[in-house]
Amino acid sequence: MRNAEGSAAETGRPGLLRTLGLADGVAIVLGITIGAGIYSTPQIIAGYLGAFDQIILLWVAVGIFVYIGGLIYAELGTRLPEAGGEYVYLGRAFGPFAGFIFGWAQLFIIRTSPAAGLALITADYLGKFVPLRGPAHKLTAVAVILLLGGLNYVGIRRASLFQKAAAFFKTFGLFLFVLGGWLLSRGHPSLLSARADPTMPLGAAGNLIAALLMVFFAHTGMERLGYSAGEMKNPRKTIPTSLLLGIAAVVVLYVLANFVYHRTLGMEGVRGNTVVAAAAAVKLAGEAGAVFVSLLVIASTTSSINGTMMTATRAYYAMARDGLFFRWLDHIHPRFRTPSRAIAAHCVWAVVILFLRGTFEVIVAGMAFGVLIFWALNALALFKMRRGERGAAGTGGDYYRVPLYPVLPAVFLAGIAAFLVFRAATDWRRSLEDVAFIATGIPFYFFWMRKRKKTSS
Repeated sequence: MRNAEGSAAETGRPGLLRTLGLADGVAIVLGITIGAGIYSTPQIIAGYLGAFDQIILLWVAVGIFVYIGGLIYAELGTRLPEAGGEYVYLGRAFGPFAGFIFGWAQLFIIRTSPAAGLALITADYLGKFVPLRGPAHKLTAVAVILLLGGLNYVGIRRASLFQKAAAFFKTFGLFLFVLGGWLLSRGHPSLLSARADPTMPLGAAGNLIAALLMVFFAHTGMERLGYSAGEMKNPRKTIPTSLLLGIAAVVVLYVLANFVYHRTLGMEGVRGNTVVAAAAAVKLAGEAGAVFVSLLVIASTTSSINGTMMTATRAYYAMARDGLFFRWLDHIHPRFRTPSRAIAAHCVWAVVILFLRGTFEVIVAGMAFGVLIFWALNALALFKMRRGERGAAGTGGDYYRVPLYPVLPAVFLAGIAAFLVFRAATDWRRSLEDVAFIATGIPFYFFWMRKRKKTSS
C-alpha cells in the first residue's frame, strides 16, 4: 500500500491537503460519535431491560470498553498515519484481502446505512418546523445527504468548518440539556427507581446482547478519525489526543443524558417515546424545550453524516489507489483536492439504502455487529505490529503506545470475541445475514486481484 502523499509527489498528481489540527480531530470524534444514538436508542434499550441500574451499568461498561479501544486506535493511527485508517492497518497486518473486505463493508453496509437512517431522523425533526408528509419526508432525507455530500465535494476546509460548528453546538447543547435537566427535574419526583418487566421476548441473554448492540452503536465513530490522517498537520500527536479527549467527553455526556431521561420519564415513559429527549424536554421546559432538542438532534445527525463523509470516503479512495476497488474512485479533484468520486459514490449508495432499508433497529444492529468484527481484527493487527515493530517508515518508533500492553488489548479482544459468540448464539439468523452481506465482496476481491496481476504482467 502506497503512501498517498508520497505517490502524489512521485506522479505529479494532486494530493490531499494537510490542514487538520487538534480542534478538527476532536470535532471529528465528537461529530461522528454523538449522532442519533443517544436520542434514538435509549427507548429501545429500555424494552430489553427492566431497571435503570441495569441500563446505566451497560452505558458505563461500554464507555470504558470503548476508551480502551480508543487507546488501540491511537497507536494504530500514529504507527500508520495515512489516509484510509483501518483499511491501511488491516492491509499492512494481514494483507490486501483483509483491507479489501473492510473497505467493501464500509461502503456497502457499515458507513452508508447509518447515513440513510440519520438522514431520515433529520427529516423527522425538521418536521417540527416544516410539515413533511408522504414523499416529501424521504425527499428531504435525500436532500440532506446530497447537500452534505456537496459540502464535502467542494473542500475539506468547508466540511471541517461545518463539522467544528455542529460538533460544538451539539456537544455544548447536550451539556446544556443534561445540566438543565438536572436543575429543572428538582421540582419533579425522581423515577430512577421505577422498574418494569422487559417487553422483548429474547430471554435474559438475548435481551442483554440486543441492548448492548444499541449501546455500542451509540459509541461507534472513534475508529474513523485515522481515516483523515493524510490530511492532518501532525497526526502522531493529533490522533491520540483527539481520541482520548473526544471519547472521555462522549462517555460522560451519554451517562448523564440517560440519568435525565430516566429521572424524568421512568422506565415506562422512556419506552413509550420514540423521541425520548424531546419528551423529557417537553416535561421539563414545555414547547421551548422541544424546539431546542429538535435543533440539537438535527445538528447531531447532520454532523455525524458529515463526519463520516470526511473520513470513510478516504478508505474507498485508498483502496482504489491500491488497485483493489473501482478504479475511477482513485481520483483527487484537481481544484478542490478532495476524493470527489468516492464522496459521490458514498452519497449515491446511501440514497439507495434509504429507499431499500428495513427498520432503524435492524440496520443499527447489523452495522454494530459488523463494526465489532473489525474492531477485533484491528486489535489483532496491533498485536502483529507490536511483534514486528511495524510502523511508518522513518518514524524511529515515534508514535503513541497503548499502556499496560498486552493486558488492555487482550481484554478488549476477549470482550469482543465473547460478545460476537453470544450474539451469534442468541440471534444466529441475523448474525449469519450480517456476515453474508460482508462476504459478498469476496468474489470482487479475486476479480480485482486477477485484473491487477494481468496489468502488472
